[in-house]
Amino acid sequence: MEYDLIVVGAGHAGCEAAIAAANMGINTLIITMNLDGIAALSCNPNIGGTGKGHLVREIDALGGYMGLNIDKSFIQSRMLNTSKGPAVHSLRVQADKIKYHEYMKQKLENTKNLRLRQMEAIDIIIENNCVKGIVVRDGRKIYSKAVILATGTYLKGKVYIGQNIFESGPDGRFPSNILSDNLKKHGIVLRRLKTGTPARVDKKSLNIELMEVQEGDKTITPFSFLNDEEDIKREQLNCYLTHTTKKMHDYIRANMDKSALYSGAIEGTGPRYCPSIEDKVKRFPDRDDHQVFLEPESESTDEFYVQGVSTSMPEEVQEEMYKMITGLEDVKIMRPGYAIEYDAIFATDLKSTLESKTVKNLFFAGQINGSSGYEEAAAQGIIAGINAANNILGKDSFTIKRDEGYIGVLIDDLVTKISYEPYRMMTARAEYRLTLRQDNADLRLTKKGYDIGLATKDRLERMTHRRELLEEAIKELENYKLNPNEETNAKIKSISTPIKTGSNLKELLKRPEVRLNELIKIFPINTKLNPELMLLIETEVKYEGYIAKNESRINKMHKLEDRPLPDDIDYSNIKGLKIEAIDKLNRIRPETISQASRISGVSPSDINVLMIYLELERRKHERGEDDK
Repeated sequence: MEYDLIVVGAGHAGCEAAIAAANMGINTLIITMNLDGIAALSCNPNIGGTGKGHLVREIDALGGYMGLNIDKSFIQSRMLNTSKGPAVHSLRVQADKIKYHEYMKQKLENTKNLRLRQMEAIDIIIENNCVKGIVVRDGRKIYSKAVILATGTYLKGKVYIGQNIFESGPDGRFPSNILSDNLKKHGIVLRRLKTGTPARVDKKSLNIELMEVQEGDKTITPFSFLNDEEDIKREQLNCYLTHTTKKMHDYIRANMDKSALYSGAIEGTGPRYCPSIEDKVKRFPDRDDHQVFLEPESESTDEFYVQGVSTSMPEEVQEEMYKMITGLEDVKIMRPGYAIEYDAIFATDLKSTLESKTVKNLFFAGQINGSSGYEEAAAQGIIAGINAANNILGKDSFTIKRDEGYIGVLIDDLVTKISYEPYRMMTARAEYRLTLRQDNADLRLTKKGYDIGLATKDRLERMTHRRELLEEAIKELENYKLNPNEETNAKIKSISTPIKTGSNLKELLKRPEVRLNELIKIFPINTKLNPELMLLIETEVKYEGYIAKNESRINKMHKLEDRPLPDDIDYSNIKGLKIEAIDKLNRIRPETISQASRISGVSPSDINVLMIYLELERRKHERGEDDK
């Protein structure tokens, strides 16, 4: 058997990688150890959230599938942070985890140029520092021009439930134990990371009358730019908010030695921003309660996810401590919580295309790169899939810069910063977040997706039409002149203070208290705008000055971003660099001056030394050409 591309793993990274490459015309094979684990929502039954929702919309804007899939399979939708600025608005939805898996499996089965197989990869074939395929469990060799490893948490997966420790992948599936050892033989450095999940409980055993009902939004915002609200609107399921108790915290403290996390059994580092309940009790001793959200896993099951109470306690301890949560006094656990430890690489060994720096055409995507979360995995998957396809097709590599998308921030952070814990995307990580909003992801990225052959013509036309509506609306606001007469000010008084000089609707909309939906009721303009487009227009107008400052900063940054660093530099030979900078630069091998500036331990003075070095090298090169 021979393919252009082999994708190992059919989690969120593998699915996006395979679909992207196949849609770009690449003959692709995607393999997984269990077809029932395709796009499994093993950790939590939701997609999106702060920062993560931005990633999903960017994946969709490029032509990926996660947004379309969750729009078909969500059971509750909520826009987070609406009381704050638009830069941090983030869409988060509850997924029907069964339907999400089924729809993604159907997509893989029905995508042209894509073959789906249940099999286990145990080795990769490398010749002359170039990947040539994989070896599967029965010893057969499957050849390809490129390979993407998207193994999730399966590499030497080990589950911890108190002192009950056993080899396993997530959700009780088989782990991948042989591939890790063979990757090490090829010189690929691995490390241990950890994540975890709470118990699943029976809805019928919950006292929901003691909890606060969490309803979905009345107005539903789709994840995919190909959908409108009417395309996906449906009856939503409720979630419920409750709290842990002091009694529960005291019980956990009394049994802390039984936690796998604190007994010393777990070697790997877990995600700082998704702590277990043991972590919370230990780190916040003065807190008597923590929020707990009860979330449905599917319309076809009574299993509820207990968000906020991840644990690696023994099952008998879990049985008791969950009953100490308000509303869970009679709870029946269906699946216990657990911690899972697994092998991952250091993503600093990768280029910004997610290709290995040492093995040509070998790509890595998802949790194997040290990230956490479905959305981070899918974002890496689509970039790895695009670049594997481009390598095969002989085209230029494709990257997204930090000022172009959260995907760019995610990958740049992974490949430049050595992190010893699973990386989680947050809006605070993006220095240009005012221009990288979720509402303008299509305006930023769809043309790029179209140019590489991934986004469809229909998607491009929708984006173009949306941009035209935005520009026309802003122009109309500018052209709608306001005179400071009695009639005009009588209208304005209902939403703001009167004007004293001539103005226009755009200037009036810049006032913090003025909303576009209220403004157009008083001064009718284009009323064919949907709520999301109205918010986009309002944001562009209100933050016009800040956005302009952002653009200025971005232009300055590009001067550094566009200055490449040669692959063969020995930084030890550059006089003036500090010892720590030499060590980090030789280890990480940054691709540009800008990337070098973001490496921990590389100071502004080190960057100045590098820029002087590059300039001297440029002049030497020019003199050499002149001599000839």
